[in-house]
Amino acid sequence: MDDETLYTIGALADRTGLTVKTIRFYSDKGIVPPTTHSHGGYRLYDLEAVARLELVRTLRELGMDLATVRRVLARETSLTEVAAAHAEAVDVQIRVLRLRRAVLRAVAKRDSTEKEMEFMHKLVQLSEAERARIIHDFVDDTFGAFDGNPAVVELLRSTMPELPDDPTPEQVGAWMDLVDLVQDNDFRAAIRRMAEYQAEERAAGDDTGLHHDLTEAVRDQVGHALSSGVEPEGPAAAAIIGELTARYAETFDKPDDRALREWILERLEMADDRRVERYWQLVATINGWPPLPDLGPTFAWFATALRVDLAQS
Repeated sequence: MDDETLYTIGALADRTGLTVKTIRFYSDKGIVPPTTHSHGGYRLYDLEAVARLELVRTLRELGMDLATVRRVLARETSLTEVAAAHAEAVDVQIRVLRLRRAVLRAVAKRDSTEKEMEFMHKLVQLSEAERARIIHDFVDDTFGAFDGNPAVVELLRSTMPELPDDPTPEQVGAWMDLVDLVQDNDFRAAIRRMAEYQAEERAAGDDTGLHHDLTEAVRDQVGHALSSGVEPEGPAAAAIIGELTARYAETFDKPDDRALREWILERLEMADDRRVERYWQLVATINGWPPLPDLGPTFAWFATALRVDLAQS
């Protein structure tokens, strides 16, 4: 073999930038064995060994353990397979780091206590399935015992909060607030009362589906009244109530009479819990949806105007 193509450990260290100690370690482990030895017993390495050492360095810098590196060099597994598997592992590490960064930013923004930070960190470490289980448990506990509104149950299950891989501090904070909300016993009791009421309506033959067109009509009519400064106790409110109750009568196939208005008011009062709207606002933040409109003032105006109408009729 031509001596000019051989390198001592010192020369190999100069060429590769690795330390003599590191090269000797790889050599002793049989990962990059010497090509031959000099007459004086010094290890010598050829260009193939140089290429092998540079591959080892690259694989190690990418985070692969020595056992995997050895299998690649021994061609017991292909570099393509190892690279694909390692890329997936790196993706997981990146996701974890992004979540940690989001938690730290959320802690700084919310001026969190140590206990809140620990709680937040545990929540974001859950898998997507584990986070979904929290919401499913809430739905099961609140609606499971009643034959309530199936459309509402389906809506809750089909619009799960999904924390993205790189969440914002607001999304992390919203996820923590949502877990607090759905695990609050008082809120759960309120939702169970709503589910029980819906079950009673279904048993009586009333339609408890989701009527988005009707909700839009209320929002449009009352929203215009609010922006125009129309008071729910004033005479101009009576015309709006008349138009809306006519829509309710048509939608639910009921006479447009006092009983209908009492029924509408009962439904509004049963659903009057701002925490429900808070739930959907938090889900929207977590999922990156556009901000939801605040319908609280709209339905409060509608309920007040109905009470005034009933008191005067």
